[in-house]
Amino acid sequence: MTASQESPGSVALPPAWVRRPANLARAVTAELVERVVRGVYPPGTPLPPEPALCEAFSVSRTVVREAVKILQEKGLVQVRQGAGTMVTAPAMWNMLDELVLAATIAVDESLAILDDLVVTRRVLESDMANVAARQAGEDTVDRLRAFVDRMDGLVDDQVAYHDTDRAFHDAIMQASGNRIARGVVRSLESQVVNTARYMGRTERALCVASNLGHRRIYERIAAHDPGGAAEAMFDHITEAWLVRRTGPGAPVRLRR
Repeated sequence: MTASQESPGSVALPPAWVRRPANLARAVTAELVERVVRGVYPPGTPLPPEPALCEAFSVSRTVVREAVKILQEKGLVQVRQGAGTMVTAPAMWNMLDELVLAATIAVDESLAILDDLVVTRRVLESDMANVAARQAGEDTVDRLRAFVDRMDGLVDDQVAYHDTDRAFHDAIMQASGNRIARGVVRSLESQVVNTARYMGRTERALCVASNLGHRRIYERIAAHDPGGAAEAMFDHITEAWLVRRTGPGAPVRLRR
């Protein structure tokens, strides 16, 4: 029986690790996260008992208990007195967690999770662009202009273009001074920036169109126009995702 054929509540075969990982608890946790997200252990059902998990992964009870503790910290399970360790509903999962987000993206054929990520980005970054336009000094404006000019010459080098693209956005986030919002955006981006589903299409024409959006953002910040900068950032993030997005279903979550 393959992983995709596992019946709900079953104890799947252990993964074919080439060598035993140095940190068994983390390795077991990663596998359990994937199984919970895939629905091998559905919400509202108990995880298999400790002895079964020990046998499935060929590890000690100490390792299993540590893995379950980490799952609980990620919001995927709750330990209930007399009921065992129960799998929680997806609404309770920590979607900022690297393992949880990666596993969810992998199984989400509708791209709704990535749509939500883009919505989160544009809300936070449009607000930071608004603040940056109010308080950006000459050094920041010069830096943003340099990034935009550099990207005009990088449209045939997608790797260098996207590195500079991220640096442009990060410069605006830094100029806003909002370290929490910047931390959330950087955390989300770092987990998806190298995935094919998020990057989507990256041909030259899209880089050219993308940099037109960057230039509009830069111009509004240079003009110290908070509302215009926020609108330009909102439109840029939305449009850039819609042209990259290649998947089934309409992006209804992006509608406003």
